[in-house]
Amino acid sequence: MIASALSVRALLSAIFILMAGSGFLSTLVAVRLESAGVPSLIIGLAATSYFTGLTLGSLRVEPLIARIGHIRAFAAFVTIFSASSLTYAIIEQPIVWVVLRFIDGFAMAGVFVCLESWLNRQATPANRSTVLASYMIALYCGQAAGQFLLNLGDNAPDLPFMISAVLLSIALLPVLLTRMEQPQVEAFTPFSIRKLYTASPLGIVGTLATGAMLGAFYAMGAVYVQRIGMDLSQVALFTSCVIAGGVALQYPLGRLSDRFDRRRVIIACFAIAAGVSATIAALKLPTVGTIAMGSIFGGFAFALYPLCVAHSNDHLEEEERVGASSGLVLTYSAGAMAGPMIGSSAMSAFGPAGLFAMIGVLAAGAAIFGIWRTVVRSAVPASEQQVFQSLPRTTPMVAVLETEGNIEGSKSR
Repeated sequence: MIASALSVRALLSAIFILMAGSGFLSTLVAVRLESAGVPSLIIGLAATSYFTGLTLGSLRVEPLIARIGHIRAFAAFVTIFSASSLTYAIIEQPIVWVVLRFIDGFAMAGVFVCLESWLNRQATPANRSTVLASYMIALYCGQAAGQFLLNLGDNAPDLPFMISAVLLSIALLPVLLTRMEQPQVEAFTPFSIRKLYTASPLGIVGTLATGAMLGAFYAMGAVYVQRIGMDLSQVALFTSCVIAGGVALQYPLGRLSDRFDRRRVIIACFAIAAGVSATIAALKLPTVGTIAMGSIFGGFAFALYPLCVAHSNDHLEEEERVGASSGLVLTYSAGAMAGPMIGSSAMSAFGPAGLFAMIGVLAAGAAIFGIWRTVVRSAVPASEQQVFQSLPRTTPMVAVLETEGNIEGSKSR
């Protein structure tokens, strides 16, 4: 594993630094807007704007990358992101920040497509799964570590934005100095929603629900813990622990789903996420209890997307899986665009508890749908299921890396 990771260390270093410099911005923007007295719906709109930019960017940046090359495109996207980070400190207007979040999402999509197509070019059949796992670890560890940069804003409100711009600029160096050959951008055609639903109803419903749940959390989670009395350092710890919990449980839950009916594992994850969300919403927990419950929520909620992708792949032929996985990323993105507005509306109507109450309702609804699917459709035998692969929810480009790894794994079984 170490040798495989070292072969793409420049790309892994870049994504770690990038996520450390950018992953906390969603939390920071939400906290600052909340402190300024901006309505919850505007805070939700800012998050929706980011996911909209990420989705549109993932579909539109390939021609630019193909025309000017990965290194130049990567540098352009990171430079735009860095400039955007500094602009938050210069223009403190909510509507401008909404526009900046769209720019951030579009630029981040370009970064993801560059790095993921590059990783696919460097990966071999023998190390593809390891490369993908290393990429996911670097991405989420960077995002979790970056949350603690929120603490720098206590006495210098503009400093976190400046640190973000500095880290984003530093992230250019591993890519600009690499000697790795630049790849071609892989072409893919995502499945339509109808085709995805026909192949795997639980896969697409679960993915959509997961996107809405996590989109709402990323948008309003920091606002929730701030409104229940946590200070900025505790907000950073809470968000980081949720992400860390998500990383910790993906692999064991995935291995469990390889051995049993994967639908039952998905249903259990939704049910536990619903129960934890209901507990957070209904009870006035101490700070330690809230952070602990947040970690459990992250552990089961973050595992749902790769579980749903794996379940969908169980019902598809090998040549269909890239298109299906790409379509599921876009389905997740659609949910993530809707989630912030649903979550912010629930908080406006019912107070802070409305966020996790809404997330709990979404999770419970998906669990009930999953139970219904177990009644009307027989399970895929465990011996015929595809090998579970942990993967991030970034752009459709990651589907190429993930799906080819699963194909190789299925051939070796």
